[in-house]
Amino acid sequence: MNALLSCALGLCLALALSTGADAAPDEERLGRDQGYPVGTAANWFVDERVRVGSFSHLDGISGILGGQVRWLRPGRRVLALQRAPQPPDYRWTSAQGQALDVDAYLERQRVTGLLILKDREILLERYQYQRGPEHRFVAHSMAKSLVSLAVGLALFEGRIASLDDEAQRYVPALADSVYGQTRLRNLLRMASGLGFRERYDGHDDLARFAARVRAVGQVAALKELGPRDVAQGERFQYASAETSVLAAVLQGATGQGLAHYLALHLWQPMGAEDEASWLTDREGLELGGGSFSATLRDYGRLGLLLAHDGRRPDTGEAVLPELYVNAATRWQHHPAPFQPGRAHPFWGYGYHFWIFPGATRRFALLGVFGQLIFVDPQLRLVMVQTAVDRLPQWGQTTLSDDALALWRAVLERHGGHW
Repeated sequence: MNALLSCALGLCLALALSTGADAAPDEERLGRDQGYPVGTAANWFVDERVRVGSFSHLDGISGILGGQVRWLRPGRRVLALQRAPQPPDYRWTSAQGQALDVDAYLERQRVTGLLILKDREILLERYQYQRGPEHRFVAHSMAKSLVSLAVGLALFEGRIASLDDEAQRYVPALADSVYGQTRLRNLLRMASGLGFRERYDGHDDLARFAARVRAVGQVAALKELGPRDVAQGERFQYASAETSVLAAVLQGATGQGLAHYLALHLWQPMGAEDEASWLTDREGLELGGGSFSATLRDYGRLGLLLAHDGRRPDTGEAVLPELYVNAATRWQHHPAPFQPGRAHPFWGYGYHFWIFPGATRRFALLGVFGQLIFVDPQLRLVMVQTAVDRLPQWGQTTLSDDALALWRAVLERHGGHW
């Protein structure tokens, strides 16, 4: 009876938070009539008919890259969030010049969850596709920023001596390999010099790397990669394999996996409310480039922590080293190849964080298919989105333009300037 009551209450809450938009885009194509099924290790990423279910139940799919699930347990000191009496009436302008509201945004885009917070107040929380606050949504490459934070914490603790150390100092199994001889700072900037290509089409370097990870594990697969196209540190080249190196470095430096280390040093101290999960490879090393899942509100709590430069917004307690957070997320701290307009036509790239252009420090955690956390530390403002977009990469659909337009409206509504 208690389980049934809990389920009913959760459904009612999800429905209440989802009211407003008439219908989510492409519901039939995304599996509504089948109850949004969960896929398999073979099709969860590529088959949009199982995308909604898979992206919110990733830790329930067995056999992904032959690994297991590691859990990040919450602590007792949950960061309490208050709900605004009335959601602000955000009005944004589309690329076609249409004046639109949040309902229109959800009617246009395959968003599973949308959350906007300022300080500790939930200004807006919406869900689609029968998802709700109880679901853990996959972060995809937003997980890379968590790996960066783990490196920053280990650096602050002295377990990592310097970002100018080579990876092989902490991962002897990578000795004399190209990645083993790459400095941590260059791995954090995606600047190893290797010509790694990620197109997410099943035929790119990422697909080949994943196949080797499935067969032999990440570290052994990393040893096979190389040579460099250019000297390390000279060029931004996005490569998920570089985050795999950092995951191995963290484990070698601390003697703990990412999930255990971050549960103790981040997830619990920041006040997460729910469990998060991280998948591993066959050797038990977390898949640092993705495969992390958490609830929308806990992503919001992470965003608030970053918006307060690593301090809990309720107590002021330092959870993350402020110097590292600033260095990771301020484009002025990085050489020209990593600055906005150079690393990417729009974004700059710091230490595994995407950085907005402009004098005001704003930054983002981004994942394929529309996952994002936008952070404005000056306004203490955070926007979290989980999604099941049609195509994986930023800019391939209208979602990226619409998300930036909505974020601009949110900033301006709260006194910010684009």
